[in-house]
Amino acid sequence: MNFMKLCKEIGLLQKVPRLKTITQGRCYSEAEKNIIKQISAECDDIRSAGLWKNERVITTKQDSHVCVQNQEKMLLNFCANNYLGLSSHPEVVNAGKQALDDFGAGLSSVRFICGTQTIHKDLERRISEFHGREDSILYASCFDANAGIFETILSPEDAILSDELNHASIIDGIRLCKAQKYRYKHIDMKDLEDKLKESQNCRRRMITTDGVFSMDGDVAPLREICDLAEKYNAFVFIDECHATGFLGETGRGTDELLGVQNRVMLINSTLGKALGGAAGGYTTGPKPIIDLLRNRSRPYLFSNSLPPPVVGSALKAFEMLSSDSTLVEKIKSKTQRFRDQMTSAGFSIMGHNHPISPVFLEDAKVATTMADRLLEKGIYVIGFSYPVVPVGKARIRVQISASHSDDDIDFAVSAFIEVGKELGVI
Repeated sequence: MNFMKLCKEIGLLQKVPRLKTITQGRCYSEAEKNIIKQISAECDDIRSAGLWKNERVITTKQDSHVCVQNQEKMLLNFCANNYLGLSSHPEVVNAGKQALDDFGAGLSSVRFICGTQTIHKDLERRISEFHGREDSILYASCFDANAGIFETILSPEDAILSDELNHASIIDGIRLCKAQKYRYKHIDMKDLEDKLKESQNCRRRMITTDGVFSMDGDVAPLREICDLAEKYNAFVFIDECHATGFLGETGRGTDELLGVQNRVMLINSTLGKALGGAAGGYTTGPKPIIDLLRNRSRPYLFSNSLPPPVVGSALKAFEMLSSDSTLVEKIKSKTQRFRDQMTSAGFSIMGHNHPISPVFLEDAKVATTMADRLLEKGIYVIGFSYPVVPVGKARIRVQISASHSDDDIDFAVSAFIEVGKELGVI
């Protein structure tokens, strides 16, 4: 008996009726129609509250000047995480092309099966050297790195103490973890100390914080955090996505800026912002912890390896930063220029002299309207509102890049002043 005949006899090839279709798509059941109606109403509520987030479509490479679909002229881009201007830097792009030729488009595998190439190991070594750590492990994104670290090294016997304004990826990673959870008030060291006292019966205690908080541009008080960690026998983990490559004297990050490089045990960061802007994240720290992550971290074990072009581009970015700090100096001066002029004009600028320079506006509709008016004047920025930031704390998050010229900065400030006066902001 052949295979197809056998399948028919045992009922595996029963005829399945085709679903009816219409020109606009499939026909929905009554239950599905009700769900779609409910979701549509939710979307309408978001729009009416001024919180709807439209996606503008860029038709050029990511740079300080970009073209956006349906816009006639080039726009000055002040909302990218492209802090060093490396997303389209010729050397970084060419390194990605070379890796594409040498190692292919992708691995079609996770790392422990057949997804590790020499360039992956080279990049992990380069990251370790850059941060002055023993070992490093690559992930598809820093979101994945944050999803994989907490549940791997912390158990119900342990505790995690987290700043209340930590990034969503940290919050989600902590949710996966079975450790006892303590949330301390934003950069409030008294509250952190209270939580450390409460958790003294735990085996391991991790203090976790963003090095730089992405919505506010403020810097974590790492010296004080490390002091408390040492006093109460805890250890420190920082997310450096908005610091790696440009903060500190040589761009090593928040721990370099505040002189605590030898006191922070674990760092997670990204390749998708200052370091070429493509994709990828990593954890760097003591080798035994990295070894455990390679064997137990679910996002690492069950996700494809980083594509070779991304790895090649990131290697070039690290090479450039390790040999020259010119871009680090540039972004410092551009940031100072923007912040000084905007503050003098009467705007409220949040943060601690960081390239993230949020223009605080409170009202979501004002932030959206202002961003739209600035777009008309050639400035590409986005209004941030709930749920990205709390209700009543809307802002336009301006981000400075080393690739911006002084003229770019001055033009943007002039546009902000003009629109700010029109809307009664200043």
